[in-house]
Amino acid sequence: MKNPTSTVLVDRSRPKLEAFIFLAILVAIVLIALGISFSTKQPSGALAQSSSSPPPPPTLEQRVAGLEAYITNSDPSGSKIAGSPGPGHNAWLLTSSALVLFMTLPGLALFYGGLVRSKNILSVLAQCFGITGLVAVLWWAVGYSLVFGTNLSGTPLGYFLGGTEYFFLKGVDSMPNTNYSFWVSQNVYCMFQMMFAVITPALIMGGVAERMKYSAVLIFITLWMLFVYFPQAHMVWGASGLMNGVFNAGAKIPAIDFAGGTVVHMTSGWSALILALLLGKRKGYGTEPMIPNNMAYCMTGASILWIGWYGFNAGSAVAADGIAANAFLTTTMATAVASLTWPMLEYTIKGTPTVLGFSTGAVAGLVAITPACGFVNTTGAVVIGLAAGIVPYFACSVLKPLLKYDDALDAFGVHGVGGMLGAFLTGVFATATVNGNLLSEAVAKKNGLAAAVTGGTLWLAQLKAILITIVLATLASLIIGFIVKSLVGLRVDEEVEQQGLDIVEHGEQGYSI
Repeated sequence: MKNPTSTVLVDRSRPKLEAFIFLAILVAIVLIALGISFSTKQPSGALAQSSSSPPPPPTLEQRVAGLEAYITNSDPSGSKIAGSPGPGHNAWLLTSSALVLFMTLPGLALFYGGLVRSKNILSVLAQCFGITGLVAVLWWAVGYSLVFGTNLSGTPLGYFLGGTEYFFLKGVDSMPNTNYSFWVSQNVYCMFQMMFAVITPALIMGGVAERMKYSAVLIFITLWMLFVYFPQAHMVWGASGLMNGVFNAGAKIPAIDFAGGTVVHMTSGWSALILALLLGKRKGYGTEPMIPNNMAYCMTGASILWIGWYGFNAGSAVAADGIAANAFLTTTMATAVASLTWPMLEYTIKGTPTVLGFSTGAVAGLVAITPACGFVNTTGAVVIGLAAGIVPYFACSVLKPLLKYDDALDAFGVHGVGGMLGAFLTGVFATATVNGNLLSEAVAKKNGLAAAVTGGTLWLAQLKAILITIVLATLASLIIGFIVKSLVGLRVDEEVEQQGLDIVEHGEQGYSI
């Protein structure tokens, strides 16, 4: 039998052209940003204030009004403290940002890394780390602006993209952007949303594990962020977004998505399916055992994901308030129920409850409750958790073998199907008793969200959002996949796949025994 580490099948003495191009582009972007910074540099904060006499100090009534607005996470306009960041809300979003990054590094890295074969564990870790750095650069350069900018609002394009005013994070400082929060600094909000942007494309890697070129991964993710994630995130969360039912009075589709059922899970899951189909099955899939290399890593990664998900879901309240508290509780209940339901189905059908079943069930529950956590009560969360333990289970154990596609780590079965399930059930169980924004005079009653909630038809708006997400993710991923295939190819050579991606693509081994 061949020693898998005895030969190296590629010549690494010759620099990779793709890597050189990526570095050159990065340097060019930095130089452009520096040029813009120096040419438009302006004083900020107190230095930017007018030289005219300062305004009179606020009255006692104005001070009290400001404190009340801070406590209730409401508009402080007229209180004379408008535009000041609130330390408590800022602290929670800073913590949440760290928790969401904790989900990718090390949570998802360990979860996915433990599920692949030992010869490919480092390839998963490198994908998670590489995507984190790549997406952070894209977010700084254009992403935050395209998602949360506003200078395209009022135009047809404004429904799909935000604007250009925040390119290279110009003007993104510690003052709140009141389109998204009255009390959280814009740079903190920017960091929080960056972590969502980081983990989403990393989820795609679960569908294509053990066979995709690293250069293809980087190019695909770059294009995917520009043409899938940024438009989708703006449509759902942007101030002028097409499907932002909660905060855009002009939304054409009054759908709701608290923390990313469509933005994060459906886009990544459906894109993973398309990419898996383009790549084809792994060599030996269905005929050879492909045993996870370390179930302890898998369980540890799933546990880290559960912990980090509190920042993901409760942090999406963008405040340390009652809605965040509700999201924390509903996330816990849905996840607990799903983590029990999945292995109990295994126990009933196959005779054994597996650690993989507990871990995957927990992740499925987290996925399904994500769009709903800030809109449903605990009973709704339990029902969603039960559904999340059943529907994705059959998607992974029945649908995948039936249709014979190789979704290696069940990215589609858990995130695509689970995200779709959660988005739909959000429309069934959302209640204004949990989140008053569903009936707000300023937004919900103008765009039809309030009528949909009270009339029991919100699920129709959710279906429209689900369909738009599927069309965008699948068509864009198909086109991008063919582009990348024509440029550098998608899949490693058969010999490389046989030897393992770790030693050939990265020159390292996960285990030295």
